[in-house]
Amino acid sequence: MNWDFLWVGIGGFLGSIARYGVGLGVNRFWNSSFPIGTFLVNIVGCFLIGLLFGAWLKGYLTDTHSRLWIAGFCGGFTTFSSFSYEALVLLEGGKIGLWGLYILGSVTLGIMATWGGITILRLN
Repeated sequence: MNWDFLWVGIGGFLGSIARYGVGLGVNRFWNSSFPIGTFLVNIVGCFLIGLLFGAWLKGYLTDTHSRLWIAGFCGGFTTFSSFSYEALVLLEGGKIGLWGLYILGSVTLGIMATWGGITILRLN
């Protein structure tokens, strides 16, 4: 049996709970139209995935632990961390065109897809 899915699932569960908890905690102290909870989660998640990936590269994390914490926890905490990491890999690899396409495409098409889904449901 491949246990990788279990480790990613456990990490994702913990990351999702952490994201929800941070959102509740921040919203309790910050009353604003700016989505500070999501903003903070995204920035913290990006920093965390950077630390964890660096630790994995140095051999401080096993492959199993990387699945639990990088793919699982960070993925459940925020997919923005995965997005930023993948964009950085493209940039560092000198793939400027793909980097721009990935960033602009993800943000633009993501917003359009969200709008499209909401619009479809509003029609019914």
